[in-house]
Parts: sequence; C-alpha cells; structure tokens
Amino acid sequence: MTQPSPPESTRTSPDDDPAPWRDWIGRSEQRSDLVCAAPVAAMSATLDRDDGEPMPGSDVPPLWHWLFFTPQARASEIGPDGHARRGGFLPPVPLPRRMWAGGRLEFKHPLQIGDEITRLSRITDVSSKSGRSGTLVFVTVRHEVSNARGLAISEEHDIVYRDHPQQAAAGSTSQPGAPVAAAQPAPADATFGRDIVPDPVLLFRYSALTFNGHRIHYDRSYVTEVEGYPGLIVHGPLIATLLLDLLRRERPDARVRRFAFKAVRPIFDIHRFSVHGKPEGERRYALWARDHEGQLAMQAHAEIH
Repeated sequence: MTQPSPPESTRTSPDDDPAPWRDWIGRSEQRSDLVCAAPVAAMSATLDRDDGEPMPGSDVPPLWHWLFFTPQARASEIGPDGHARRGGFLPPVPLPRRMWAGGRLEFKHPLQIGDEITRLSRITDVSSKSGRSGTLVFVTVRHEVSNARGLAISEEHDIVYRDHPQQAAAGSTSQPGAPVAAAQPAPADATFGRDIVPDPVLLFRYSALTFNGHRIHYDRSYVTEVEGYPGLIVHGPLIATLLLDLLRRERPDARVRRFAFKAVRPIFDIHRFSVHGKPEGERRYALWARDHEGQLAMQAHAEIH
C-alpha cells in the first residue's frame, strides 16, 4: 500500500527550494511477491550461465531480487519515456531524465525459490543541486526485503533526475551535449575480468525480465533523436549485476555480504565494454566496469562471508 501524496500546495519545482519535495521524505510503500523459478532461469540464460534448472529451495543469487516487485503501471499510466508518469510513490520531479545512480546493499540471507516475500520501501532523502550540467535532483529510497526467515536484504537505492543537455545548456555556459564530468580512467590492475557485448537482445531481455519500459534501453530512434544519446543505454542495474556475476564466476562458493556501486559514465550498445575485479584483502573485492575507451563506467565494492 502506498501512502497518499502530499497536498498540491506543498509541491515545489527544483528552482524554488534547494531541497525540493522534502515532504516526500518518509513516504512508504509495501509490496508482496512470490519467488518463482521462471525469471531466475531466464536471468541465468540472459547472463549466459549454465546454472541448471532452479528448484524449490534453491538460493537466488545476489541482486536477482530485482526480478521481483516489478513496476505494475497500467498502459494508460505510462509517460512518453516509457516510465510510469511522475507522481505516486516517488516525487513528481519534472526533469525529463531519470537514472539509477547507484546503491548500497546488505544481504542477510538468500532468498529462495518458493519464498513469499515482501518489500517495504521508504523515501529517506530528497535533495537538489545545480552545476554545469544543469539542475540535478537526487532521491534515495531504502528497501527492506523479507521472507519467512526475516529480513533478507536491505538496500539503499539512489535515483537522479536531470535535464536534457540542450535544456541544461540554455541556462548555462555549457554547450548542448556537454559531458557531465571529465572522463576518469579505469584502474589497470585487475586480476580477473571478462568482455561484454551489450547487443540489443541482451538489453531487451533484461528490460523484459525487470518489466522496465524505459525506452532508452530498447528504442533506438527515441534514445538518439529525443534523448540525444549515441546509442541504446545499458541498464545501470544490469552492469551492477554483471559485476557481481563476475565475482561469482571467480569465487563461486563465496556468499556476498555487502555490495555498493556507483554509476560514473553511461555505456552504450554500440561498443563492447568489460567488467573487472581484484581482491582487497581476504574478504573484500574492488569491481568496476570499463568502457571501450578505457574509461571508468561503474565502480563497486563487494564484501563476502
């Protein structure tokens, strides 16, 4: 159940207040789902894994809980970008671009096939800032996923909203399409890694599994002509999943205890990219994604039991 929206009189624009829509802080939503085998098997196929058929009681790999509690907006409630129209649980930020900026997760115990699960979500922060790339609005949501054995996963999910480059440039000295930040070279000291081909089939499959209608991941004319990107954008959570999948391939018997990741630079389907890692002590690993130019696209850290 979702709590009612704050009254219209409390809603502000990003330019009215340095911390807009703070009345949304504390807003909560609870959903239920069933951990079934089909999406887990499909995710294994999507990641090109030979995991065997998931059976009742089989553990669900870390981050694969994103296959559940998928968005359920009706077709008439979808906006022009493929997302649900603004408002509802999340604040109605009018900035056109919405992206998954990063997250921090703690895994208490694994979900299992057959589990009845609940997710309690609460908005914990809303803030904004302005810079050379225009106005940015940040929303942090805390999720707690539980099953019959208690709290299984706690997660902090960072969402960022921003202008189109052309709109941001109109109010700044930047040129349309100017980069948000200078490129940062990826580390060169990986001890394991693999190349990824982000073809449209991979992006479509992940969008379908997570019921993600955001058109930047599958509609090439939309993403290039409306959003102004050079190609389809690889999902942030897919890249994060590929990073932990890399760790599972390197340490198949290890259990992930904590994972934190931050998106640094978008990856597009027009070039290959790679995922890498290295140990930092006995139970901690640095993980990162590197684009075709050798630049850092996502950085992460994992802690195992």
